[in-house]
Amino acid sequence: MKKTNAIRLLQQQKIEFDTIEYTYAEGDLSIEQIAIDNQLNITKIYKTLVVKGNNTGVVVAVVAGNESLSLKKLSKLSGNKKMAMVPVKELQQLTGYIRGGCSPVGMKKAFAVYISDQAQKLDWVYVNAGLRGLLFGCTPQDLLKVSNGQWADI
Repeated sequence: MKKTNAIRLLQQQKIEFDTIEYTYAEGDLSIEQIAIDNQLNITKIYKTLVVKGNNTGVVVAVVAGNESLSLKKLSKLSGNKKMAMVPVKELQQLTGYIRGGCSPVGMKKAFAVYISDQAQKLDWVYVNAGLRGLLFGCTPQDLLKVSNGQWADI
């Protein structure tokens, strides 16, 4: 198994998890294709979105692969008037991860993490493990714990 910061933190905190390695297609970052290729329900694969607010700076949103992030809801929740996605060219410097490999666990800095409250209804969720082509799965409660996140309607 490939060791990433996310995997190391899961092991340190003795969190039960599994991993899925998949073929990363540079031209297709779609979660739909990842779900199909790995026989996973797209509602169980969560994407990590890095957003910058005008007051708080960087925050992290984790939403289901078939859902869109509401910047309006996230702005209100996080105490910002305006929010925008962090430009791809700034992502690695801020988080330590690259696009298509960004995990809500093990970033360079501890940012506020908001996880869609829809995840609470699931028994197991998958998020990026810190590399393109690698997911980890765990219970939503363990993801909340290891990411120091909070549930949110985003």
